[in-house]
Amino acid sequence: MFLVPGTSAITVLASLLLASTGTDALDNGLARTPPMGWNSWNAVRCAVNETIVRSAADALVDSGLAAAGYQYIVLDDCWQDYKRGADGALRAHPTKFPSGIATLASYVRSKGLKFGLYGSPGTRTCAMIYDKYPGTGLGSKGHEQQDADTWAAWGVQYLKYDWCLADKDGLVHQPTFERMRDALAATGKGGEITYSISEYGYTKPWTWAAPVANLWRTTADIQPRWDSVARIIESQAALAGTSAPGAWNDPDMLQIGNGKFTPEETRSHVAMWAMLAAPLMVGTLVDKLPQQTLDVLANPRLVAIDQDSLGKQAARIQQTAGVDLWTRELSGGRQAIAVFNTGNSTQSVTLSLGQDAALTDVWSGNAVAHGTAKVTAQVKAHDTAVFTRRSVGDVSITVA
Repeated sequence: MFLVPGTSAITVLASLLLASTGTDALDNGLARTPPMGWNSWNAVRCAVNETIVRSAADALVDSGLAAAGYQYIVLDDCWQDYKRGADGALRAHPTKFPSGIATLASYVRSKGLKFGLYGSPGTRTCAMIYDKYPGTGLGSKGHEQQDADTWAAWGVQYLKYDWCLADKDGLVHQPTFERMRDALAATGKGGEITYSISEYGYTKPWTWAAPVANLWRTTADIQPRWDSVARIIESQAALAGTSAPGAWNDPDMLQIGNGKFTPEETRSHVAMWAMLAAPLMVGTLVDKLPQQTLDVLANPRLVAIDQDSLGKQAARIQQTAGVDLWTRELSGGRQAIAVFNTGNSTQSVTLSLGQDAALTDVWSGNAVAHGTAKVTAQVKAHDTAVFTRRSVGDVSITVA
């Protein structure tokens, strides 16, 4: 985990490596903006079943999140039967998924959504290691093309491919993830399957994964606690400049709705993921979320920042008295500004804006700071004030 504020040697190296790939980035035409949707793991782990996944698809639509851009339903680990079939193929667990994965995927698509599934490259999945899931040989080692063909035939449109100690099986990260990339392409449906890899940032995938996958995890698993969210935000400060359309840093799924987050922490969680051009994967039971949280997730101005077509990740440009200032260049010459209060008390923060002082408050949609080069905001503990303006310009903060 990198804790170096601002630009660092790591950032510069990673930026150069990403730039050097240019058009060599994974050319499947997918994930031109960060994927948005729902994943089952944080919500229910191995208790997942067909009813829960169907309900999640229904809830994305009924809550308005689908209309806001949340389009993927990703079924994580523990969907598998405990053993492969006699032909070596993966099978759905017969009790938890009696209709089968193809039928479930068809139901998700009938809701106007896209269906994703979980796999792992070694011999074991993570649930077999950490959750005592009683499977045998459920990883893809030795079955890469067979599994890719199976998933493609089922109508899978997003693959989460999770490392899960595959090095214990003698595998090496980059060539192993490349093997599945090539297997997906060989199905003839590689242009329909967004490829997400997860090795938790151990091998600095932002330096090599752009030609391999559409997105890659940059951190260990997020936990349903504010300190975990805050540490992940901190760790991403060194990675500015290392993602681009079709090639995204992934600081893990959202944990809002799980644990005990204040309303301000909920806002910051989503706001900073949007500033980071991160995938927005809801990891809780959507039908249980209060309207206040749904409003944060569906805020159209915040989603527009996350989904901006320029695809530039925010950079942290200043740290003052426990307040971090982040900026992100947007398409059309615009700029997003985030004032993130990392401290435990309300801070009075004054932004000095230079020539272009016309801001829009992302939370309210109201115009602020017309005709003045300074604007002051009261930012509560762990909250983030977010603004956009019509042109990129200098900005700094002072804290009273």
